[in-house]
Amino acid sequence: MHFLRNRWFLLAVALIGLGVPGAWLLARDTGAASASAVVRAKRGDFKVTVTTSGELRARKFVQITVPPNTQQADAWQMKIASIVPEGTVVKEGDIVAELDRSAIASKLSEVALALQKADAQYEQAMLDSTLNLSKAREDIRTMDLGLEEKKLAKEQAAYEAPTIKRQAEIDYEKAERALAQAKVDYKTKTEQAQAKMREVGSDLERQKNKLKVVQDVMTGFTIKAPASGMVIYYKEWNGRKRTAGSQVGSWDPAVATLPDLTLMESLTYVNEIDVRKISVGQTAVMTLDADPTKKLTGKVTSVANVGEQRPNQDAKVFEVKLEVVQKDTTLRPGMTTGNAIETFTAKNALSIPIEAVSNEGGVPFVFKQSGAHLTKQEVVTGAMSDDEVIITRGLEGDDRVLLTAPQDKDRLALVRLPGSTAGIKKAEGDTALRPRSAPAPAPKSPAKKV
Repeated sequence: MHFLRNRWFLLAVALIGLGVPGAWLLARDTGAASASAVVRAKRGDFKVTVTTSGELRARKFVQITVPPNTQQADAWQMKIASIVPEGTVVKEGDIVAELDRSAIASKLSEVALALQKADAQYEQAMLDSTLNLSKAREDIRTMDLGLEEKKLAKEQAAYEAPTIKRQAEIDYEKAERALAQAKVDYKTKTEQAQAKMREVGSDLERQKNKLKVVQDVMTGFTIKAPASGMVIYYKEWNGRKRTAGSQVGSWDPAVATLPDLTLMESLTYVNEIDVRKISVGQTAVMTLDADPTKKLTGKVTSVANVGEQRPNQDAKVFEVKLEVVQKDTTLRPGMTTGNAIETFTAKNALSIPIEAVSNEGGVPFVFKQSGAHLTKQEVVTGAMSDDEVIITRGLEGDDRVLLTAPQDKDRLALVRLPGSTAGIKKAEGDTALRPRSAPAPAPKSPAKKV
């Protein structure tokens, strides 16, 4: 009995002596976990957003353009000599811009000379026709008198010798046929003269019309507002605004616009990776760089099907239009917007930071901490945002997970979920499923002979 008491006494002393190192051993796992940041899985509304920057513009606007007949006046390229400051409020009929007239003035002189030449040709053709037809009419009159003389000679030869009588008949017949031919020729010459007059007349009319077009275009170089509104400079394909000194082509005739400020939209470009998440009808939260405190509600109205290469961008981007739902009189075209497009929303979802999820052999897992115990737990992930990911299986609310792997991660065994097939593939020639990391069964060694 005394011996047993001594044994328990010695055991108690040994445990007291090992108290500090034992406590350290028990806390070793906790210390390793605390070396990494620990977060809790949270449950709540989960949103996936695509963030872009855009520029406001009016959905409806009236274009202020160069005169419409510039191509007919051979004015292919025009220079803006002056234009009112951007943002100027104008009324219908107010002067907005002036175009350089030097090129069109030279064209006007050229067309005027061409008109004078066409007019001279018309007069010359008319004089020639009058002279030719007058001579033809005189010849017919002379031949008519000659025919009458031949007729008298024929009548007088009736009492002469047969040969003389026959000669008179032949002369009369020749004169009659010549007169008939002269009348046919006169009709042909009349038609020729008319055709010639139509030709030179059409050329004269064409030159007159061209002169009028050039004069109208030259008058239109003083560009006036087609309606009332605020003048906003037109942007070219490269993003540059057309101002004084800019060139305007007849194929792209816009100089400025008069936007309808009650209907605004944000024009943005989304990279080819994120555009597959965006569809028409999705909502967005829009902010203004000019007033970060103001938030607007937007809606996706258009997503381009074909990408394009924008200046100063390496990747292909797709044009996306966001309608500003509510009206705001302070909005102006050209304002920069920040657009957060909501592409996915889940109610009461469990999520953790993306950094907490690792992957090994196609199996996603986390390092879950329960007190001093650390588990390498398989999880099933769902939708993910830029920062977080939904966990559909493997964790519960308020579970604690490590953001980075612990130092002793290789000593932890993976805890698989019941019925999970992640990371498992079919072996060739076998219908059974085998884990990717499972080694092939070793061949049995032959039995030793005794």
